[in-house]
Parts: sequence; structure tokens; C-alpha cells
Amino acid sequence: MSFTAPDGIFDYLVIFLCVLIGYFLVNSRKPVPDEPEDDDDEDDLLPTRNFTQKQLLHFDGKEDETTQETKSIYLSLNGVVFDVSAGKDFYGPGGPYELFAGHECGAALAKMSFDKEFLDDMEGCKNLNYGEKDELDNWLMRFEHERRYPIRGRLIPDDKMPDPTRIISKEVLAENGGSGEVPEGYAVAPIYVGADDKVFDMSFGGNLFYGPDCSYEVFAGEDATRALALMSLKAEDAKNPDISDLDEKKIKILQDWVNTFEVKKNYPIVGKLDKRK
Repeated sequence: MSFTAPDGIFDYLVIFLCVLIGYFLVNSRKPVPDEPEDDDDEDDLLPTRNFTQKQLLHFDGKEDETTQETKSIYLSLNGVVFDVSAGKDFYGPGGPYELFAGHECGAALAKMSFDKEFLDDMEGCKNLNYGEKDELDNWLMRFEHERRYPIRGRLIPDDKMPDPTRIISKEVLAENGGSGEVPEGYAVAPIYVGADDKVFDMSFGGNLFYGPDCSYEVFAGEDATRALALMSLKAEDAKNPDISDLDEKKIKILQDWVNTFEVKKNYPIVGKLDKRK
């Protein structure tokens, strides 16, 4: 006796298999990384940001010791940070201008000098003579309009950075949530996030995540100590910094976050949290 399938059952089976295959294809994809990579395919998606001198120095076109990938090449002209990776034959390792990679070099290029004393000298750009100022303007014009090197943001010299030992109140923290006024010389408004006893400014490379309408916006302008320890995105946790009831495992998670902010991401510390009740 042979078994005869009901009419249309094979059509249903085909549809079911197609749906099942589609499900596994979608859910087998790799998750989106926590931080943007600096490869060529994603460079055009990077948002404008602020840079510390230490952060800028990272982008020298050499091999990254951690990822073994070739880093992008950035340099600054009177505070304007350009991505000159397309000119790696000039600014990359072995190039005639490799000295400038990762540095503020406005004064040096204005003077047509390879003397290291003119590197990282933002103040020197203010003291140029008429001819040198004209030469600096020519370089800026050439980079932006002729070479069309992308502008990645602004460099904030170390002597213009906020005092990392100052005490930051809850009110000042809230005022710096990424949507406030852009300070002179900055590319974007500060994004302060409190963690343990420190305040980090995420506008220095983290605005893609902590800026307005971004994944971790809930932490912006808040003492996120408790939320980080709990790995929580709940607004009530971001607004409640109390960690007195948390166990050692949660405290360890908090310390790992602080270490990531300070060491791995190099987000600058711009003050200390006022922990007074």
C-alpha cells in the first residue's frame, strides 16, 4: 500500500524549508562590533570627533601591535585633523613626510621645516609671519579641496584640556551630555560620563556610541557607575550611582569598564566626580 501526500503539502514543505534556511543565515551573522574599526571600508562612516595629542599619535600608518593591521594616517594643521591615508606614499612609513604622521604640523609646514621643534606646536601657528600664514592657508586649501583628504575632527592640545583633578558636580556633568555648546577649538560638544570616581569625555572618539540618539546615550551626562557595573542600559540605573549593595563580581565589571575607558580607548579624564551627598 503506497502513501499519497495530501495535495499542496510539498509546497508547504518548500516554504517551511526556505523560512528555516533564512532564519539560520540571518542569525549566523557576526554581531556588530562595540567600536568602529579603522579599516578603509568604514573610514567614511566615522563621525567627526575631538582628539587628544596621545590619540592623534596613534594614527601613524604603522602596524597596530594588537591587531596587526595597518593604521590610518592622520595629521593636524592648526588643529584641523585630516586623514591623509590616501597619501601614504608621502606621509606613511618610509615616505618623505612620515615625520608629520600623528602630529600637529601646521607650524612646521608653514615654515617648510622638518625640525621637530615645530611639531605639536599649536601656539606656533599664532606666531607665524605674513608669508608663513599664507603658506599655512595654502596647505589647508590643498588638503581640503585639492587632495580632498577627509576631515576627522579637531585636535585639543594638552595645555587646553580640562584639569583632570577638578571636582565635577552633578549639574556640570548633566550640562555636558553631548548636545550642549561646542567649546572653541572643539569639533563636537563634550560628552561626559562618570565611572567610579572619574569623569571621561566620550567626544574624544566615543561619540558614535555615547552621542545623541546613539546606543549608550543613556550614560551621557550621568554618573553611570551603577549602570556600568550591572551592564544595564536602564535609565534608572544610569541615574542611580549607588553601588553599596553590589557584590565583588559586579565591582570587578565596573573596574574593567574604567580600565577600558582609560587604557584601551584613551578617553581623556576631565575631572573627578563630586561624591558628596
